Amino acid sequence: MTADPVAPRHVLAHLGPHAILTPTIDETLAYFVDLLGMDIVHESDDGYYLRAFGDYERWSLHLIRADRAGLGYASWRMVSPEALDERVQWLEANGYGGHWTEPELGIGRFYEFLDPDGHAFRLYYDTERYVAPEDKRPVIPTNFQSYVGRGANVRHVDHLNLLARDVRACREFWEAGFGLRTYEIIRLPDESEAGAWMSSSIQGHELIYTQEKTSGSGRLHHFAYLVDTREEVLRAAEIFTDARIYIEAGPSRHTAIQGFYLYTREPGGNRIEVANGGYLVFAPDPKPYIWTAAEWAKKPGWGAPIPPEFHIYGTPVVDE
Repeated sequence: MTADPVAPRHVLAHLGPHAILTPTIDETLAYFVDLLGMDIVHESDDGYYLRAFGDYERWSLHLIRADRAGLGYASWRMVSPEALDERVQWLEANGYGGHWTEPELGIGRFYEFLDPDGHAFRLYYDTERYVAPEDKRPVIPTNFQSYVGRGANVRHVDHLNLLARDVRACREFWEAGFGLRTYEIIRLPDESEAGAWMSSSIQGHELIYTQEKTSGSGRLHHFAYLVDTREEVLRAAEIFTDARIYIEAGPSRHTAIQGFYLYTREPGGNRIEVANGGYLVFAPDPKPYIWTAAEWAKKPGWGAPIPPEFHIYGTPVVDE
């Protein structure tokens, strides 16, 4: 894998639409609509397209009917058509060539490929901006639609965490090919890495890789959706509790990036986080903070300990 002579910067605009596989499509749909507060945009033969009230694009989540839970794909919007073509050329020159797919509901065409651990990603530029119908038109015209105020009331996707057998290889892939900035790393005594927090922007994390501890590969750890305040994370805990949704961890505060969190599993089995906060990085030349295993084990953040299963469970579920 070769980096560009000048490492690319700012070629990725933001995390784009993503797809989640679920074996319980109706129950999963109810979780995202009634409990997270997302809206149905379109019903397809294989599932549903949804959006959050803060999305400027027409849709942001494709729920796909499947035999088991897991990641369908994640995507990035590029900053320009030229950036898209250049990065596709880099992928193909470095052995990560994929294929073009047709647009979906006005977004794309997409270039789909696999990262070093086998997770499906898509790149795109063309997109359809959401135009709110009269009954969802906001009073403030710079908003994309009226305030939902339903369930946890998530604004948009915040970040994505993937399990990887080689965290370092995945981190270096995104740094070399796409100029992602790495803000924190957990480094083990053997020099391997147990976690890496990366971003295309000043946001502390958009893409995270953490160590795969099973025989699996290409697995999803979680998607996180943003709410406006910590109080809304606490409110979400009340909503999920009364809905009999399993709360795996939180509400509490993370050590890495320092966001406030609540982890549940939607009925199909995928882990979903309701999140708020996390630091911003304004320096143009940040150096990642390297956690040693011993330092990380002290967990200088606060709140109840995360259960051991949090570092093992992912989707699709594997036996060992």
